[in-house]
Amino acid sequence: MSKATLTAVFIAFLLTSSGAKPNGKNKKPKQAVPAIECDMRAGKINLSEFIVKCPANCRETKEKVYGTGVFASISSICNAAIHSGVITNSGGKVIVTKMAGQMIYKGSFANGVRSLSLPNRRESFSVSGVHRPETGTIIRRQPHVSSSSAFSRVQPQSERKQHTAQSNPAFARRDWPHPAYTRPDWFSGTRRPTDSSQSVPNTGSKWSRMSTGDPAALDPRPDNTEYEYQLYNFGQYSPAPEHKPPSETSSPVPEVLSQGDSNCKVDIAFLMDGSWSIGKRRFEIQKDFLVGVSQVINVGVAGPMMGIIQYGDDPVTEFSLKHFSSSIDLTPAISKIVQKGGLSNVGKALSYINKHFFSDANGNRGGAPNVAVVLVDGWPTDEVEEASRLARESGINIFFVTIEGPDENEKQNVVETNFVDKAVCRTNGFFSFPIMSWFALRKAVQPLVKRVCDTDRLVCSKTCLNANDIAFVIDGSSSVGTGNFRTVLQFVANVTQEFEISDTDTRVGIVQYTYEQRLEFAFGQYNNKADLLNAIKRINYWSGGTSTGAAITFAADQLFSKSKPNKRKIMIVITDGRSYDDVRAPALAVHRKGVIAYSIGIAWAAQDELEYIATDPDRDHSFFVDEFDNLYKYVPKIIHNICNEFNSQPRN
Repeated sequence: MSKATLTAVFIAFLLTSSGAKPNGKNKKPKQAVPAIECDMRAGKINLSEFIVKCPANCRETKEKVYGTGVFASISSICNAAIHSGVITNSGGKVIVTKMAGQMIYKGSFANGVRSLSLPNRRESFSVSGVHRPETGTIIRRQPHVSSSSAFSRVQPQSERKQHTAQSNPAFARRDWPHPAYTRPDWFSGTRRPTDSSQSVPNTGSKWSRMSTGDPAALDPRPDNTEYEYQLYNFGQYSPAPEHKPPSETSSPVPEVLSQGDSNCKVDIAFLMDGSWSIGKRRFEIQKDFLVGVSQVINVGVAGPMMGIIQYGDDPVTEFSLKHFSSSIDLTPAISKIVQKGGLSNVGKALSYINKHFFSDANGNRGGAPNVAVVLVDGWPTDEVEEASRLARESGINIFFVTIEGPDENEKQNVVETNFVDKAVCRTNGFFSFPIMSWFALRKAVQPLVKRVCDTDRLVCSKTCLNANDIAFVIDGSSSVGTGNFRTVLQFVANVTQEFEISDTDTRVGIVQYTYEQRLEFAFGQYNNKADLLNAIKRINYWSGGTSTGAAITFAADQLFSKSKPNKRKIMIVITDGRSYDDVRAPALAVHRKGVIAYSIGIAWAAQDELEYIATDPDRDHSFFVDEFDNLYKYVPKIIHNICNEFNSQPRN
């Protein structure tokens, strides 16, 4: 812990020991803690209510935040304040109010900060702004808006990645035989010249494949002109010097409002390679590839939304998720993107999308998985592992499309070996596309779209609350009785209430049993929470004997046999007595199929049977209550255990 942090904690302790009551009835002023660091957690300051001053640039730190609105005490105060909109990344004063712990803290993305989900903590806190005494208005600063650097337009390129320290010949563009890929320069109205008399120095990095020129020599535009959004309008194109880029606060109105493909509801960012190593013609092929993807994926407000970032030395947003709501609008926008140039700094680009791109302000929808597709010509010129890990932890599903990877004699120049395996969500091949030649890039359009739309396999966007198929197996025998059966249904509803319910999130099915079994409803029959809770409420009590073993087998056949791939299979058996048949063999069979089984016994339930049914260890999966009215006490425990088990499993 840093010196400033220790000082803050020590002074807070002295203030607490002095008997001050900042939140008491005497309305004393809130106690102020000296300036803190970005990583200060609320639980480290032993005051019930206090004021702190956050420094600038806390959003760039790695300190985590848990919850939305109400945060777990292990969260960073300053990042929680930015997430809530109380302060901006410029820092400022914040009022912190402690409160009781929550059963569940749900994560979200807001104001450039990704908060995470977390089960039960003993203490929470909220944040609010500091008010001016004379006006009562919250003191806030306007967010800083930075402009991107001007484009570099010199286009040097080696014929086949060959360059030595002894010679420095002029670079010719890589040749591409198809005339369709030779397009006029969008700014000048003419083709870019290939001046063989102009020699360009080597950068010293990615040395065999790239070089840089002097952008001021050929670029007529003034320095520091903001081109974070590409310069285009619909219809007639205006040359760059007279054209003004849209401001960051403007929201272009799309000409066509498309519903899109509802089976592919994802928020997807394409990171296109704008480095000099790619060459002008290959850059045009890359744009054609993105046009093809946008048309196949069928962009629309009820389906996929698509944005593009171009990276070189630094990343810039060409357009965000909210700018275009149809594939028709995307095509001309993509065609007018101009190559940025520079190195291939993929790691920096991944950090950029994690911190800035997937935000509510940029059109992130929250309920749609976040996907980032990185196109790389050859290899990155910086490290990607750490930036990728942070992005994955934020729920971003990373795909890599690598074209013409390094040859044997070029591998010595790769900054980070096995960079794809280190970057993607899983190293099983699903998230990586190695393309041997630029000629073959167009063939990857359909396979890529198929994968990014497969929401069940987008593992990085899954949480303990949205990744399950849950089967409730409910005892409806005569010993339960109508009143107690309604109590069981209320317990089932209370557990269900905590999950995110949809066809692509958690799904719930229910079996009621006596001597016989009845499928009350199957997985996916009710795909929103309101309909599901109403369906649970409408279940009628059956009455009869108790054959728990047969009910488990029935649930395996009728529910889990139809479970989706990569869903966590969870079975919760609720019974009030000993079964008339054997439960061991059916329970063992579902365990072997990967089902996580919980057993809840009431009153006369047999302890040995509960342990046979439950997945090991029994203490985490088997529970007993002496009467039905005490079932509610186990709702938070079950949710906590489901989340703990999910979070302990490696997913990346």
